[in-house]
Order: sequence, then structure tokens, then C-alpha cells
Amino acid sequence: MKETIGILVKNHPGVLSRIAGLFTRRGYNIVSIAAGTTEDPKYTRITIVAEGDKRTLDQIVHQLNKQLDVIKVIVLGRDESVRRELALLKIEIKSGMERLEVMEIANAFRANIVDIGKKIITAEVTGPTEKVNAFISLMSEFGIKEIARTGKIALSRGPMSIREEKEDIEWEEE
Repeated sequence: MKETIGILVKNHPGVLSRIAGLFTRRGYNIVSIAAGTTEDPKYTRITIVAEGDKRTLDQIVHQLNKQLDVIKVIVLGRDESVRRELALLKIEIKSGMERLEVMEIANAFRANIVDIGKKIITAEVTGPTEKVNAFISLMSEFGIKEIARTGKIALSRGPMSIREEKEDIEWEEE
């Protein structure tokens, strides 16, 4: 099973490397990882999608909580969080008709066309991973030259922030 884990850490050089290294040393699989500073520049928020059985995921949370620079670790359940991913795609265009088709599909997905060239259109799509995957699948029919994806990011629903979140962990199948 896969689980999305939110981690609040002190914003120091090497913290992300130490967190990723913990996964490497223990043989845990990272499906995706994204990091960036928070509303307070003293802190970084890391979102990791990890894969494993319940015991492995419990162990991951336990090991993360033992790290010096880690402030808080929360599991972001599907129903209790808003999850998004961003992807940039370079799509090959062979004709004016294909250009229109790509733009229509992008519009249907509420994707943004961020660059247009004679033979390449670059599109940006955001949303749940399933939406991003569906957009990529449709665009692959035209020919994808290159893809860059952020990995999943997530926030808990409601007014509480990661620093105020409850401690109990409830795993769910994804």
C-alpha cells in the first residue's frame, strides 16, 4: 500500500538528504518526494509518498520522528487531505490540426499551455495523480518529448496546520 506522509522540518542544509538517506539505509521505497519552505522560512515541509505494508509504514513514521531536525510527522489520509501533483509536458505537434486537438484536450483538463513553438507545445497540468496520469495518457497519442513531475503534495483539510495535527495514525489502502 502507498501512504502520503507530511513532514515539517527545520530549514537547514542537508535535512532533505538526511530524510531521503533514512529511506535508503532502511530499504524503504519512496514513490515521490517534494519539499519547499513553509509560510515561516525557518521550516521546510516535505511530502513523501511511501510504499510498504502497515508495519513498514509504522516504522517509517517512527524513524522519521527520531530525526533531530524533524518537528512533526503526519499521515495525510485521502479523506482528510487535499492532494495535488503538477506535471509539465512537451508535446510534439505535426500539424495545425494536432495543435488544435492538443489545446482542446488541455482545455478540457483545465491544463495551461505555457509555451508554444512550431513543433512543440508545453502544457502544465495540476490535480490528483489520476487526472495527471489521464492527461499524460491522452497526450502520449501525439508524442511526448519530455515530462517533469513534482510528485504529490498534500495539506490536511480544515483550519489545522501540521504543527497542530493529531498524533494517531490511521493507514488506508491507496
